[in-house]
Amino acid sequence: MENTQWKLKQHGRIPRNNTIALVVLDGWGENKPDQYNCIHVAETPTMDKLKEGAPEKWRLIKAHGTAVGLPSEDDMGNSEVGHNALGAGRIFAQGAKLVDIALASGKIYDGEGFKYIKESFETGTLHLIGLLSDGGVHSRLDQLQLLLKGASERGAKRIRVHILTDGRDVLDGSSVGFVETLEKDLSDLRAKGIDAQIASGGGRMYVTMDRYENDWNVVKRGWDAQVLGEAPHKFRNAVEAVKKLREDPKISDQYIPPFVIVDENDKAVGPIVDGDAVVTFNFRADRMVMVAKALEYEDFDKFDRVRFPKIRYAGMLEYDGELKLPSHYLVSPPEIDRTSGEYLVHNGVRTFACSETVKFGHVTFFWNGNRSGYFNQELEEYVEIPSDVGITFNVQPKMKAIEIAERAKKAILSRRFHQIRVNIPNSDMVGHTGDIEATVVACKAADAAVKMIIDAIEQVGGIYVITADHGNAEDMVKRNKSGEPALGKDGKIQVLTSHTLQPVPIAIGGPGLPNDVRLRSDLPGAGLANVAATVINLHGYEAPADYEPSLIEVYDA
Repeated sequence: MENTQWKLKQHGRIPRNNTIALVVLDGWGENKPDQYNCIHVAETPTMDKLKEGAPEKWRLIKAHGTAVGLPSEDDMGNSEVGHNALGAGRIFAQGAKLVDIALASGKIYDGEGFKYIKESFETGTLHLIGLLSDGGVHSRLDQLQLLLKGASERGAKRIRVHILTDGRDVLDGSSVGFVETLEKDLSDLRAKGIDAQIASGGGRMYVTMDRYENDWNVVKRGWDAQVLGEAPHKFRNAVEAVKKLREDPKISDQYIPPFVIVDENDKAVGPIVDGDAVVTFNFRADRMVMVAKALEYEDFDKFDRVRFPKIRYAGMLEYDGELKLPSHYLVSPPEIDRTSGEYLVHNGVRTFACSETVKFGHVTFFWNGNRSGYFNQELEEYVEIPSDVGITFNVQPKMKAIEIAERAKKAILSRRFHQIRVNIPNSDMVGHTGDIEATVVACKAADAAVKMIIDAIEQVGGIYVITADHGNAEDMVKRNKSGEPALGKDGKIQVLTSHTLQPVPIAIGGPGLPNDVRLRSDLPGAGLANVAATVINLHGYEAPADYEPSLIEVYDA
């Protein structure tokens, strides 16, 4: 595209060169107040004031389902698709939907990726590695089932599944049921003469599924079990493994230690060896990139792999478009082009983006359309603050909220940047632990961070936009059909660790916001994708014509 095509028209009523703080509160939805709404329970005076102080500058937007490109209104939003929509300004079919279409049409089996792995079917084993869950955030059980059926009908004679248990996007304890379902499917395949079984397993937060190079030991534990066939726990079948390991009260589905399945001679039934094919069947990218590097890169120094088998490896999708990783994949990713960040840089808007490790990729890579790196390093600065490692986030629920706010404040007061974009992860990352008290502390810390950023914006006469990417901390309990907290067999409430289907807030304000600008009260179906045009307008430009409509209007005061 020629540079002239990137030029945005000046907005008729809003001046350019505003300093805009764009804050994404991760996992901060809107829900009715009760004791399980940690955002309500927490002291959050800053966010409360935004909601109550200026109703024409606060509203709710959708952050799940079709509003973020997912197949149905029953699909929870997540940080990846949320930041894609926030940055892209349009709704793109996303991971699960792309895979659904490819499986339903059968096109997945005609693609280069499947043809590549199929070359190993005659003499090798097909290994499937991924999250065993119907949560729909990283993977879905029904897609794995269809892939097993399709591969077995197309020549796979020996199949090994390496399972990762969930308990984060679905209820803790649900892993046993998922494993039993998979075991039945594999038994049906064996009845048809296909050697199919589970080979290894472990909990998603302890085995394989780390992200942003936070803790390579997580990937190593998976590698040792999946490739080397070595783990501290050995079992004859996976149902027994999960049940037995969960007997420890300190172990939840997310943190089940690695195990391997062994035969009667105590030998691992499915280590990955030369000549095999491997598919990582998660469709979401962020927690697959590290294992993809370990499986694909010959030059690798993150841990001692002991051996590096010559395999044919494909991801369900391409997990990093910039790195072209993996180089083979079963389903092509959405082509996200012309993101708001790219437009703004082409129009001279200086951008600062910051978060801590666990969400740094969201305000950069996902925001920019699954693209690594800068559009123009002279106009952009990205800062990553290292996340805590070696502990669960409820141990330090304040995380790095204040450090992120301090870096944002410094960037605002420097007056070097027009846009200061941050993600504050607390309500999501601590919410996922299921620790309600810690999540309350997390929400309070996030609110304090927002205040620091707004105070800095006040000092420079700027504008703030505060929003979120999906719900989480606003509902921490599983509910029955009447909306009351559901009780488990032990009579206790069932804690909800997943995202939710709730809408999220957006608030605008600051001394730089013209008096005659307010949020529109129409657009009932507006979602995260509408934020991009809104922010472009506040920078003093008209948004591209095909972007979702802006949420602001200029009225005659």
